[in-house]
Amino acid sequence: MRKSARKPVKLPEHSASCPASGTFPTRTPVVRHSRQHPWLHGLVGVPTEGVPVDVSLTRDWVQNIASAMSRNQDHLTTLDSAIGDGDHGANMARGFGAVRAVLDDASRPAASVDEILVAAGKTLVAVVGGASGPLFGSAFRALGEALDADAEIDTPRFAAGLAAALDKLQQLGAAVPGDKTMVDAYAPAVAAFRDAAQSGADFRTAAHAAADAAEAGMRATVPMQARKGRASYLGLRSIGHQDPGATSTTYVFRALAEATEAEAARPGPCNRL
Repeated sequence: MRKSARKPVKLPEHSASCPASGTFPTRTPVVRHSRQHPWLHGLVGVPTEGVPVDVSLTRDWVQNIASAMSRNQDHLTTLDSAIGDGDHGANMARGFGAVRAVLDDASRPAASVDEILVAAGKTLVAVVGGASGPLFGSAFRALGEALDADAEIDTPRFAAGLAAALDKLQQLGAAVPGDKTMVDAYAPAVAAFRDAAQSGADFRTAAHAAADAAEAGMRATVPMQARKGRASYLGLRSIGHQDPGATSTTYVFRALAEATEAEAARPGPCNRL
């Protein structure tokens, strides 16, 4: 289905490239409603500061994910060897390494946040084998497609995008919290980001809340018995092991929180987080 045309949101005009006060004006966001997520109705009228998500932040996020997957490849391999095929670490490192290469390709510069995320998703689906490629790839693609290229992306709008990504994950994997899968980290992360958005928190606060919730969800998989995926074949023997998919999902959300810190630390009045 084609997206309905939206008029670009016009920012207030200023004499300099950044507002003199160092912040962008508080505004009321426009967010999509969803039958699956009625809480989105509650985000209408929630004030947010500025436009926190841009190409620079998104690139930093994806680069951080690639670094985290490479750095923790052996740990993911160890986790997956206990209850899976033992290839999750290599798959994640290879997949996000390929995403990084796409971002670094000067001949194909991404002009918008949604383009970066959709490209990341398509690359993961093409490069990563097993279930991880379609799941992670489809989630990134769903997030990108939920963010209009011609609309400003604030905290509530990004919350709606994360909800769309979670919907896609659960549609493809048919998993729910408690099944000992990546959803056990993804779902609480989305809920935490949503709750922060509803309270009017800035993007950096919401991202850190999501990362902390993902980590708590990841740790909660240890005593669970797997009900989905290859680990489910082990039955009771899957208990006592941390789920590798929930672990890599936590790296994704922690990378987003770290990207917001880097953005906030940049000198000058233009940091907007």
